[in-house]
Amino acid sequence: MPSMHTLHPFLRAARFLVHPRPVARTKTVMTAVLAMIGMMGMLLAPTMQAQEFPSKPVRIIVTFTQGGAADITGRIFADRLADLWKQQVVVENRIGGGGSIGAEVVHKASPDGHTLLLATNTHIINHVLYSKLPFDYTRDFTAIGLTTSAPMMIAVNPDKVKARDLKEFTAMLKAAPGKYSYASCNIASPHHFAMEMYKSTMQLFAVHIPHRGCTPAVTDTVAGHLDIVATSVPAGLPFIKQGRLRAIALMSSTRTPAAPEIPTIRESGIAALKDFYLDNYYGFMAPPGTPPAVAAKIGADIRRLAETPDVRKKLEGAGLDMLLLGPTEMMKLIRDDATKYAAAARAADIKPE
Repeated sequence: MPSMHTLHPFLRAARFLVHPRPVARTKTVMTAVLAMIGMMGMLLAPTMQAQEFPSKPVRIIVTFTQGGAADITGRIFADRLADLWKQQVVVENRIGGGGSIGAEVVHKASPDGHTLLLATNTHIINHVLYSKLPFDYTRDFTAIGLTTSAPMMIAVNPDKVKARDLKEFTAMLKAAPGKYSYASCNIASPHHFAMEMYKSTMQLFAVHIPHRGCTPAVTDTVAGHLDIVATSVPAGLPFIKQGRLRAIALMSSTRTPAAPEIPTIRESGIAALKDFYLDNYYGFMAPPGTPPAVAAKIGADIRRLAETPDVRKKLEGAGLDMLLLGPTEMMKLIRDDATKYAAAARAADIKPE
């Protein structure tokens, strides 16, 4: 039988409870036992939190209207997460302030993983343009991970613009500063920023005409009221297939499965644009202080669902590309984009409405 000195500390403490010693020593042992139990509880707490999550309905706050890419992303994952978690997962559209109103709801929510933000790079634009937000998107949320992107492109009305690729398009704008106008999905939208970054890099001038959404921007260009549109692929692709728009280049980092024939800007062969891209992405964030184990579980479950054929099919059917990045990569992209947006805002004097 092992001596008392070879027993586990916890068992040695228990031995004193079975064979009482003087009161002072007993109190010391009890204090040690309680401290050990407390330490064990602290070590096990994160695992228990993750195992118990979710313990009630989960909210996904989408800061834009129903039917858009952010809303579609949120609802597809909400449906599948509800099945996986055996809990209700609801999408709440909290609109206003360019997304900051809904983001503040999440920022103030209990940090237990039951309130999530459907994060987009529009939120990063707000971070750049609005100096008095009550939080900082680049540090004040718990990153979960990116899931999708809605690729952006430059397209033209083929009756008004003869250019067929980015080299010809760039030469056309350089030869006639201010002659051409372009529509964007809104002022200070990712599409607007991407176009201004391209113009700034190449020292071009074209008149910006902001619209209230990608659909009206595309419609006005198709109708011939404008020459060029910076838009999302889902909004412009039907008209490209009909020959009523001509795609010039994608402004995103990679080609899209929805239209693999459209090259990216950085594939144009223009040396100054070899590293150019801006992705219009969507993902998830949680309130600050969310336990790492809970955030990791949510991220792992979302990634597992994103890799299923069913979810991929639904997302691609909505014109969305997969963009799976973990929390570390997500925050690096967000911080890099904040730098890009700040530079573009200064160069083009972009201000919030």
